[in-house]
Amino acid sequence: MSGKRKTAVARAILVEGGGKITVNKKPYKHLQLFDKLKIEEPIKIAKKILGKINFDVKIMVRGGGEKSQIEAARLALAKAIVEFSKSKELTAAYLSYDRNLLVADIRRKEAYKPGDSKARKKRQSSKR
Repeated sequence: MSGKRKTAVARAILVEGGGKITVNKKPYKHLQLFDKLKIEEPIKIAKKILGKINFDVKIMVRGGGEKSQIEAARLALAKAIVEFSKSKELTAAYLSYDRNLLVADIRRKEAYKPGDSKARKKRQSSKR
């Protein structure tokens, strides 16, 4: 399953196993605290509903910044777990907890306007 956030693209592959999760070939436990907690959210919800986790997950992320990569990985992980378990109850739980676990955030950076250095508000000038 894949997930996107800004320019980061993540692919999650689930295989039968004991619950090992890696992000870019590194165990997710080695991530920074808040990044680790973001990756754990879909897993904890799945454990609560499905009982135990009987699969290993490999997540590969490319592009974007650090935080965008974590958001993309989280989305890919949640979508993969739902597809693997085929549980309607789990889908409902994800959507009620945080819609961004299953639905990609499609916001992008706004384009610069011609003759200006920014996207929105024009620079002020006084004619005095």
